[in-house]
Amino acid sequence: MAKLPLFTPIYGIRPAPGKAQEVIAPPYDVLNSEEAREMAKGKPNSFLHVSKAEIDLPEGTNVYSEEVYKKAGENFRRMLKEGLLIRDTKKMFYVYRLKMGDHVQTGLVVGACVEDYDANRIRKHEFTRVDKEDDRVNQIKFVEAQTGPGLIAYKQIPAVDAIIKKTVQNKPEFSAEGQGGVIHTLWTISDDNDIKVIQEEFEKQPAVYIADGHHRSAAASRVKKWMIEKRGAEHKGDESYNTYLAVAFPVNEMKIWDYNRVVRDLNGLTPDAFMAEIKKSFKVEDAACKNCAKPKARREFAMYLGGKWYKLTPIVPTPDAKVDPVAALDVSVLSDLVIDKILGIKDLRKDHRIDFVGGIRGLGELEKRVNSGEMAVAFALFPTSIEELILVADANKIMPPKSTWFEPKLADGVVSNPLM
Repeated sequence: MAKLPLFTPIYGIRPAPGKAQEVIAPPYDVLNSEEAREMAKGKPNSFLHVSKAEIDLPEGTNVYSEEVYKKAGENFRRMLKEGLLIRDTKKMFYVYRLKMGDHVQTGLVVGACVEDYDANRIRKHEFTRVDKEDDRVNQIKFVEAQTGPGLIAYKQIPAVDAIIKKTVQNKPEFSAEGQGGVIHTLWTISDDNDIKVIQEEFEKQPAVYIADGHHRSAAASRVKKWMIEKRGAEHKGDESYNTYLAVAFPVNEMKIWDYNRVVRDLNGLTPDAFMAEIKKSFKVEDAACKNCAKPKARREFAMYLGGKWYKLTPIVPTPDAKVDPVAALDVSVLSDLVIDKILGIKDLRKDHRIDFVGGIRGLGELEKRVNSGEMAVAFALFPTSIEELILVADANKIMPPKSTWFEPKLADGVVSNPLM
């Protein structure tokens, strides 16, 4: 049984002509049930009825209950039956463009080889949680398709660039506005030679990198094992469940935002005593405004304390990325010198004294959380770079929690990958 290529075309399930604006929805993990219920009001064709199916069940329904996954499957099949979604009869790659303000990134919707994920050729940089994996596994099983794509980064490939550039000259299948005014545009790549070139070019790559969607990827690996057991002798190795739904972008087009920290208390210290501790490791400068404080480069940090912004620059040695790419990350430096050492927070995953704010919300959100009295201090960081992510993944290491925040987000419902 020959191994599948790193990326293969898929029998995509996507919005029927003229239906994308009604169908596409934010990814399942950026909305809670109440927000999804509100957003889907009066929108029977929204993909939220698949990705957040609890909105069609009584309020308070456990989002991890079997009835939610069953409802998701029912809704998905209804959308297919009613012609809101169509399944392509030829395996294709798709070009997917995201436009958020002036930022544009254009990539490929692919079936990523699960075997390559298992072998770490599709490289990880985060731990996964079993409960979150279980959720995605159940969703895929009951819907009989992967509906939420993982986000993959790859080092730029000129031959693939050329095919994408040629494809986007054609009329798109659709262009629709999603959450936050992001424009989602989709084209198909059905030419056999273009498909062959894309597959061959990616086969030359030693590795590609999960940017976002570690739980989606891990779930697909578990579903593949389940499908092999279920199908027994009928398993051939080239079925759709041997791949998982992903959108791959060249690294030079991707945007990572800062992922900032807010802490509830000063670990028993007065503001003056806390500042004295900070000054042991950092040069501290007053900043006239939040935008003046915003970090402009690595090893620059901003702190909001007592209604004032400060710029922090380490005055102690910090780790070298060539020696330890994880310890050298700004998020690690802040944790080591402040979050752990001064504030006593050892486990970023479990300690309820700390919270995280995506940079797209701006430093004003940090001010708001502190000014309200909910939090005592906030820290803004310079964004982790895609190069740093690759260094960590190539070293088979794991980033600290909440190291990267990718925007714009992929939408659910743009393309789904059926299991069969």
